[in-house]
Amino acid sequence: MKIQKSYKAQSQGKLYLIPTPIGNLEDMSVRSVHLLEKVDVIASEDTRHTQKLLNHFHIDTPQISLHEHNYKERVPQLIARLKDGQTIGQVSDAGMPSISDPGHELVEACIDHDIDVIALPGPTAGLTALIASGLSCQPYLFYGFLPRKKKEAVSVLESLKQEKATLIFYESPYRISQTLEHLITVFHPQRKVVLCRELTKIHEEYVRGTLEELLSYYKENDVKGECCLMVEGMLDEEQNEYHQASNYLSLSINEHVDALMETGISNKEAIKQVAKARNMRKQEVYQSYHR
Repeated sequence: MKIQKSYKAQSQGKLYLIPTPIGNLEDMSVRSVHLLEKVDVIASEDTRHTQKLLNHFHIDTPQISLHEHNYKERVPQLIARLKDGQTIGQVSDAGMPSISDPGHELVEACIDHDIDVIALPGPTAGLTALIASGLSCQPYLFYGFLPRKKKEAVSVLESLKQEKATLIFYESPYRISQTLEHLITVFHPQRKVVLCRELTKIHEEYVRGTLEELLSYYKENDVKGECCLMVEGMLDEEQNEYHQASNYLSLSINEHVDALMETGISNKEAIKQVAKARNMRKQEVYQSYHR
């Protein structure tokens, strides 16, 4: 157990986690500007990107890079500086450090070495988009970026299928259609979904509809800019279907197929649904049923 008194004077330095604008530079807080001027060094995800921000606010504090490719060597160097009494401001390219960005390793190391970690409030895309989305804000579950490979992405979505909370994802504009296809594979096509792009910028846009509607729209329209995708939690209809499917799994494969056919669907569709529910290939279910 450790207790941090953030503003108690001590010989060691402190790590400040400083949020930066996600688009509109006017979102930079006065406190954030003052701290970037005051710290001994700024640990930046991309020093060239951060330099543009520093130039805008006439800040001449030196920078040192800290990103996913150099953190193993850089974190010990920064810890040594902090132990010598230097203060460090950590920033990502946009928004809050450590939220879908590098930086968490430095925070962990500071805590291990009893170095104070002080976070400033500020811009974060997920919550900013959520409160204007029209979807329920409480509860919500922030996931960030889904895995790029389909099998892994679908597996993650399966684990989130029963969540009642609004789900928040970040996504590349080049993968929006693909991600919507993954979502509609797992979730009910009538779930409400909101895509926010270019948040706080001049081309900010919210597209609201169902999974089915957005997938159809983005098959015909390109997406540009940073994207935040929000999906409503599990529908009551889905929950009923899920419980019904769970009951079916206690049956044999043949009984499962027969039970679905009794609802009025074809043999082919029943086999398809059984294969999906049991994570089997359709050919396996077909052979088992007709054997």
